[in-house]
Amino acid sequence: MSPALDPRSYEDMDTEALFAEFARTHDNQLKWEIAMRYTGLVKSIALQIRGVFCSFTQLDDIINEGLIVLADAVEKFDPSKGRFEMYVSKRIRGMIVDLARQQDWVPRTVRQRAQRIEKAMTELYNVSGRIPTDRQVAEHLGITMEEYQEAMANASLHSILSLDELFETHDQWPAGPDGESASGNIPEQALMNEELAQVMSNAIRSMKENEQLVLSLYYEQNLKMKDIAAVMDITPPRVSQIHARAVQKLKVIMEKYLNDGA
Repeated sequence: MSPALDPRSYEDMDTEALFAEFARTHDNQLKWEIAMRYTGLVKSIALQIRGVFCSFTQLDDIINEGLIVLADAVEKFDPSKGRFEMYVSKRIRGMIVDLARQQDWVPRTVRQRAQRIEKAMTELYNVSGRIPTDRQVAEHLGITMEEYQEAMANASLHSILSLDELFETHDQWPAGPDGESASGNIPEQALMNEELAQVMSNAIRSMKENEQLVLSLYYEQNLKMKDIAAVMDITPPRVSQIHARAVQKLKVIMEKYLNDGA
């Protein structure tokens, strides 16, 4: 095996050159040098889906876990088959979702009820073209409003994971905080992301004021459910209901948009 370059020279090389050098030497220090250059990608992806993990861990911990994923991806990546960013993005998302699922102790019956509500919302939306009311969903399922509200209070994490799975299925995700998609910054992808972001923005603006406020406080202000409850002077379970309802609405609308464009 050829000797590796002096590590001091790595910082003067572009990433493509580093990958070529790693393919030649398989130097462990070089592998981590490449991985460190993509910590921003991990952060961008994590911030897009922070609702998946913020209840049990911090962003810094996700970035540390992401570095391990990056290093493993550097080992296995074949530069002749595309961009590294596109190759590793799904792996990073998968790592975050797997961590969330490991922490998800919601009973199966609660999860199944959330799935039934989500399916009912989709069916009613496809018939009328309008997001159904809580009462319409409850009546469609033959359950009481109390049963519906209890299910929604426990559906927050399921709703987030379900929305993320939708984007993963279609290989599309909203643009990150820096305006770039985790799937890469090619022109075609940039145009799709711009349209996707606009559809999501319109969907959120169509929601009730309290739903918009919860989404804003949760995803933009990074407040926890109990802090949002204090701001809005309501109980944490009520915040969870509003959050789950808003995310499910978003999924119903985005699912129709993505499927119509498939």
